[in-house]
Parts: sequence; structure tokens; C-alpha cells
Amino acid sequence: MSRLISPSILSADFNNLGKDILMLNQSEADWIHFDVMDGVFVPNISFGLPVIQHVKKIATKPLDVHLMIINPDPFIKPFKDSGADILTVHFEVCNHLHRTVDAIRQEGMKAGVCLNPATPVHFLEDIINEVDMILLMSVNPGFGGQKFIQNTIQKVIRLRRLIEEKQANVLIEIDGGVNFETGKRLFDAGADVLVAGSFVFGAEDPKLTIHQLKNV
Repeated sequence: MSRLISPSILSADFNNLGKDILMLNQSEADWIHFDVMDGVFVPNISFGLPVIQHVKKIATKPLDVHLMIINPDPFIKPFKDSGADILTVHFEVCNHLHRTVDAIRQEGMKAGVCLNPATPVHFLEDIINEVDMILLMSVNPGFGGQKFIQNTIQKVIRLRRLIEEKQANVLIEIDGGVNFETGKRLFDAGADVLVAGSFVFGAEDPKLTIHQLKNV
């Protein structure tokens, strides 16, 4: 299994975003994570296409874009054109999930599906062989810096079992409340990718924190 780190720029310093992206370029971060919020599906608004376009100009890591929006389909191509390498949509908002996942892959991006904390992993049985990544929210989406939901560990174990049963080639990504303690437990349970926002950008030495998180 992989041990990838995808720092979330939701917690970056937007007065010095370019500086933070250059720091990530020089770090052991594998991806750069974007939480795109619409104020409808989640109770917050973050940023959209222009930010991703500007980051793409200087980023040397793949852009990992998580759409927390109610109607993602019309935005698949615009996010590809803006520089997204991985595009993740929420199970809870896609009426025709197979079609949405196929559209993401047709644009040449990796396709991810995200589950909220209360959504069971068995709902993915019939789509898991069609996706590249499953993102499990370990907090309720909408805000950074929330407390980790403990049931996520069991959820990762169940998802890893489902992936093995279906012989699927799928990464497990976790977003929310990631730190050294929860990160170790998540990797041990079978997670491949950890999203970390405030834990990385709030650290005294973000590059060292990323290194240590990869090696917990």
C-alpha cells in the first residue's frame, strides 16, 4: 500500500499562497489537495477555478481536487482545463454516479468518489472497479480543523476488505483530523493517502511535518 500525503491548501496562507505552493514543491508531499465548496452541499464557500489555474502554473505536484458541490457534472471539463489531475465527487450528490465517473475519466483525470462520515462503504460495491480512489471523510465536510471521527478506522478496514474482494485497483484517501496519531492508525488500517490541512500549515516546520507524517 502507498503512503501518500496531500496537504490541503484550505489551511494555507492565502496572502502568500505562491510561497506555500513553492514550499510544497520542495517537500515530500505527493499531491496538493483542493477543497472546493459551494455553500450549498456544505455550509461554507472556499474557492474555485481561478485559484486552481494559478496554482497549476507553479505547482510541480499533481492537483487533487475534491468537489463538495451539489452539481459537479457541468464543472468536470472546466476543472480539467484549470489543471486538476484527480477529481473527486461526492456519492451523496450524484444521481448517475457511473456516468459522472466515466465523464471524469474521459477528460483524462483520475476519478475519485467521496463518502461522508454517515455513508456506508458497501454503497460502493457496484462502482468500485470503475474508480481510481475512494475518499472517506473523517470529519463532516465544510470546515478545517475539526475533530477526527473515530469510526473512520473501522470504515477504512471495511473498505480495504471490499477492495480486496472486488480485486479493485483503488486508493483509499482520508480527509479530516489527520495528525501523527490518527495518521498512523489510518495507514495501519489500510489507507493510502492522507489529506492534512491545519496540521501541516499550522506546524512550525511544514516540510518536516510532511516527512514525519509519511513515516509514522
